[in-house]
Amino acid sequence: MVNPFTKAELERYSRHLIIPEFNLEGQRKLKEAHVLVIGSGGLGSPMLMYLAAAGVGHIGIVDFDVIEDHNLQRQVLFGVDQVGASKAQSAKERILALNPHIDVTVHETRITSENALELIEQYDVVADGTDNFPTRYLVNDACVLAGKTNVYASIYRFEGQCSVFNHLRPDGTRGPNYRDLFPSPPPPGLVPSCSEGGVIGVLPGILGSLQALEVIKVISGVGDVLDGRLFLFDAATFGTRTLKVRANPKNPLTGDNPTQTELIDYEMFCGLGEAPVQERAVKEISPAELAEQLKGSAPPLVLDVREPYEYAIAEMGGTLMPQDTVPERVGDIPRDQPVVVHCRSGVRSARVIRMLEDEHGFDNLLNLKGGILAWQEQVDPALARY
Repeated sequence: MVNPFTKAELERYSRHLIIPEFNLEGQRKLKEAHVLVIGSGGLGSPMLMYLAAAGVGHIGIVDFDVIEDHNLQRQVLFGVDQVGASKAQSAKERILALNPHIDVTVHETRITSENALELIEQYDVVADGTDNFPTRYLVNDACVLAGKTNVYASIYRFEGQCSVFNHLRPDGTRGPNYRDLFPSPPPPGLVPSCSEGGVIGVLPGILGSLQALEVIKVISGVGDVLDGRLFLFDAATFGTRTLKVRANPKNPLTGDNPTQTELIDYEMFCGLGEAPVQERAVKEISPAELAEQLKGSAPPLVLDVREPYEYAIAEMGGTLMPQDTVPERVGDIPRDQPVVVHCRSGVRSARVIRMLEDEHGFDNLLNLKGGILAWQEQVDPALARY
């Protein structure tokens, strides 16, 4: 067989080549592989660096976001001088600087049910570095329909998990997928995102590195991949568990009676579309409408139910009343004028409004649609994002 490596590459990968089980053949498989990393944030940052350093020959990056200050706590691909720049393009520059012997393709777009299959079909392995349920289900379903292995991880506060879904086994069958574990998403608001619940900065570094390891094992065939197993890690206690994942007969894609043969509207599926049905809707006001009313002679009271540290980062002049303190401060909320309640994205504030209406009889509350993030986008672009 012709040696596909230059002298410089052989020197770079020498620590791989001297591993008996890995050697030149394992490195060749890495060089020829095409891996799609979806998201270049907390999980994607370490994953992209280690895949590039290891010599994965063709890496695709899907990300439509820009770098923000609050990303730097955990997204180690980026620096202060890149704030405001494209994540995908910055990630490409960083990993090519780390290893110029690889090819990197940027897909600067949001992955959707319209483009997911077209993107994924171009690659051998998919690594999911996203942080929300709609995209997680979309990536899983697209991998199942396209017949691709999905290396998965997720993080929250001090906890992380990792698995390899839809893995092609030696007998030609496929291993369990995400829908075998979670056939449908939890109700909206039950499981906060990292932006709502937080994450310790080093955790995505650990889980993203584990994802890179599993990708390398999948490609090279060396070691036992996390096929049919879910690895759980608790950074606070340094506890670990590995659970078995089995085929679920109720899986809508691969169960006994499959009901789904194509990609769907995942925002609606996860209850995050225009009309979620899992929780009672609350009355809303748009940022533009609120801005207009605040100019009037009888402006509404703006009630901010975020945490004090969030208020210190960015505020729109509202009265701070953190969510956990609202039950004991009900008497401080007027009933004789409109009250607009807001949080970061509109989830916590809607929850507060339901509680006040159901338990205390309020009928003058409005939820700021999209929260302070929407206010920043539509009314006050100078307001800090976090």
